[in-house]
Amino acid sequence: MSASPATRAQRLGPLLGCLLLGAAATLALPPLHVLPALLAFALWLPLLERAPSRSAVAARGFAFGFGWHLAGLYWIGIAFFTDAERFGALAVPAVTGLAALNALFPMLAALLATWRPWRSPLAAALALALAWTLLDGLRDEVLLSFTWNPLGIVWVPWSLFLQPAAWIGSEGLSLLTAVIATLPGAALLRTERRPRAGPALAALLLLLLAGAGAARLALVAPAPAPGTRIRIVQGNIDQHHKWDPDKRAAWFRRHLELSAAPADGPIDLVVWPESAVPYQIEREPVVRELLGEVAPRGGYLVTGGDRFELEADPPWAANAVFVLDERGNVVARYDKVDLVPFGEYLPWRPVLQRIGLEKLTEGTIDFRPGPGRRTIRLPGLPAVGPLICYEAIFPGRAIDPADRPDFLLNVTNDAWFGRSSGPYQHAAMAVLRAVEEGLPLVRAANTGISLATDALGREVARLELGRTGVLDLALPGRLASPPLYRETGGWSGVFLFSVVFLALGWQQWPGTGAGRGRL
Repeated sequence: MSASPATRAQRLGPLLGCLLLGAAATLALPPLHVLPALLAFALWLPLLERAPSRSAVAARGFAFGFGWHLAGLYWIGIAFFTDAERFGALAVPAVTGLAALNALFPMLAALLATWRPWRSPLAAALALALAWTLLDGLRDEVLLSFTWNPLGIVWVPWSLFLQPAAWIGSEGLSLLTAVIATLPGAALLRTERRPRAGPALAALLLLLLAGAGAARLALVAPAPAPGTRIRIVQGNIDQHHKWDPDKRAAWFRRHLELSAAPADGPIDLVVWPESAVPYQIEREPVVRELLGEVAPRGGYLVTGGDRFELEADPPWAANAVFVLDERGNVVARYDKVDLVPFGEYLPWRPVLQRIGLEKLTEGTIDFRPGPGRRTIRLPGLPAVGPLICYEAIFPGRAIDPADRPDFLLNVTNDAWFGRSSGPYQHAAMAVLRAVEEGLPLVRAANTGISLATDALGREVARLELGRTGVLDLALPGRLASPPLYRETGGWSGVFLFSVVFLALGWQQWPGTGAGRGRL
């Protein structure tokens, strides 16, 4: 016998509510940073608590996660329209499929957080925050390394709140954010006899976060600036035009002209974005000669470019950063390590190619990852830690730990995603790397956001999305010694996770809760 309309509405109402709450929570992400939207996590908590069965918990967890990832990753669909004839029809199924795949992790978090009846609503809130953060981090291991939109990036406009990442990393900052977002939900659980406890603890944690950040900003000073002057070039080329054979000479010339524009003072390093040179640099001497002409006298030009080994079996490509001197010599090169699935390589190629799928970038051959992170050291230049595009999203993996650089150099091409929230989210994750590593960040985007920060994550220069131009700036100094997060290899973040886990255990002891609820 089929369910009555009233019964179906009773079932679908909470699912729709969870879906809308997940979508609403993304308002806290870049570029909007509407922090009260994080209370969606608090409202999600009682919906899980009131679920009548484990299958209902799973459905409500999936619905929240689907809303979160669909609203947070909608911009990925824009990339499919750079070649609308070939890929446009795949945009909607690709984005919804990716959101559904990522939603499995919030679903598992909901199940993990409700696997036992908690004695205290505060413990229920802590359990959900801990489960969310653990499962969200697991995406790096089991989902093609797609760790996009950690909760910690909501704080990026306020360097005050970013500073704890120097001790506990992006993971720890995301956990604290999840705890602050979820604790007020304890007041909404039907077992709570002290409804103010959850919101009060969330407010206290927020004050502690701000206090710790203020203390670090007051007490920690980067080393003096090394005296290096950098020019960041933002060519602002639409992705669907970028590889047009009839226009690539014009795009190359635009970068040359921007690099040669007058400056207020001497420039030591000119930085072009990812894939800025549409030619094979190592095989075309005329291209190298032109690049040498706009490299600073006695300095260097850094540019992204692709290189191809078509004679290899099978042929392969690499996404690389090239460093050239004023004579047009390639004096250093770094090959990208972390490749973008479906963008730079086709995962599970033997299977997916049979059903007609291809990667979105030009050409049919896969890119090959480089051998690993490296630090580029050149005479007269502070040591460079290069990161190409996607590589800036991974906490704890930004540098070669055996050879600490003087600054992070992130080159990227966010034109794939148009004027959307994607480029802002990408830039925010790069800023977190600066705080974790105690290194200034220089970021050059084809179109943006190009920016620079000091070693504490404070922005010193910025060129907005959709702008053509250059940024000339003095490179800030690094911290004399690595932050705690780097020194401990991430164990400080693990310590925080352990503290939250022990707090859960304490909340389970008899007499500490206000009654036995479902959570």
